[in-house]
Amino acid sequence: MLFIVGALIVFGCVIGGYVAPGGHLDVLWQPFELVIIIGAGVGAFVIANPKPVLVGAGKSMGTLLKGSKYNKESYLELLSVLFMVFKLAKTKGDLALETHVETPSESELFKQFPNFIEDHHAVEFLCDYLRLLTLGTSNSHEVENIMDSELEVHHGELHSISTALTNLGDAFPALGIVAAVLGVIHTMGSITEPPEVLGHLIGGALVGTFAGILTSYGLVSPMARSVEQAFDADSHYLMCIKTGIIAHMQGYAPQVSIEFARKTLLSGVRPSFAEVEETVQDLPAVG
Repeated sequence: MLFIVGALIVFGCVIGGYVAPGGHLDVLWQPFELVIIIGAGVGAFVIANPKPVLVGAGKSMGTLLKGSKYNKESYLELLSVLFMVFKLAKTKGDLALETHVETPSESELFKQFPNFIEDHHAVEFLCDYLRLLTLGTSNSHEVENIMDSELEVHHGELHSISTALTNLGDAFPALGIVAAVLGVIHTMGSITEPPEVLGHLIGGALVGTFAGILTSYGLVSPMARSVEQAFDADSHYLMCIKTGIIAHMQGYAPQVSIEFARKTLLSGVRPSFAEVEETVQDLPAVG
């Protein structure tokens, strides 16, 4: 929603500022200039990036429109999941987690948290490391190193998508110049035409430069930044899980482990200590 609002502000101000002093909109309508700029940009994007990045960029458009799915309620739910997992492990041992982590979709514990269970990547991340606990892994430092490596790879994969979009945005001004040069070449073929015709042709050629710059700095580059921030939020969510698991492995009580996890959150989405305490107190016991 914010993306749509921002785009309307950008194009509304630019077009409005052009029309207000008497500019003619029909001059700006140069569809073939747009075909050159956007088509060349998309083609270069396909050439420069592997298939996973292309697919990821396509999927990121949904993220762009919706924004990050993680808010305070999401983290309250996550901290509740971690609390119940750690409490079960403390009271009945790590082996009690085995049935839950092997088939999380059928787990009575995870079924209480529908939003979390739908986040397949987060569920897989949590269950993979809880499974290590059921297998007897006890060295928190080794597990933390593995987690850091996995999170680094995950962040790198997401970062490659936002970087590709940033590079696409950086390319549009140059592609706008290409369109403008082609427009000038076309204009030179009509050099014998009267001034009013030449003026229209030259104006149309310059639209290429205008469109390339506007597309870059008014649309694609901000899109890339927005996607990058959404990906960062995804990484923070997994980092919260990692912090809680490491604290649990180091022997802390469930309340302390989730407090460690809570302290890693950004202020805008971090629930208060009282909110977390009130939430976990109402959680039912799961065997």
